[in-house]
Amino acid sequence: MNKERRIRVLVAKPGLDGHDRGARIIARAYRDAGFEVVYSGLHQTPEEVVQAAIQEDVDMIGLSSLAGAHMYLFPRVVELLKEKNADDIVVCGGGIFPEEDIPKLKNAGIKEVFTPGTPLTEIVNWVKENVKPRGL
Repeated sequence: MNKERRIRVLVAKPGLDGHDRGARIIARAYRDAGFEVVYSGLHQTPEEVVQAAIQEDVDMIGLSSLAGAHMYLFPRVVELLKEKNADDIVVCGGGIFPEEDIPKLKNAGIKEVFTPGTPLTEIVNWVKENVKPRGL
């Protein structure tokens, strides 16, 4: 029987942001959509996020930040993935950001940015349309 592998997602909270309610909600939405979900927990460094993503063989990293360090943390994750030859892992982000930062994040390699109020179905559908299991 040839079963296609489910999409594997790492939901990560880099930096000192201690608020993870939104990350937990999106992790549950991904799980309910049939994705395999790994949650990193709070206060992760970009290096720890990338290490976990590679070890868990994920297809996407969903970064969450509410503490204002997104312009460093999110691009750093993308840089580290490139250094580790794992830049086929899709990176998206969510949180509270100034509107003018969103194009900068996308230019830095973040594939999509979701802000508060984005319907969960919209986020899940974006993943289904834009993320495919790696190596298949």
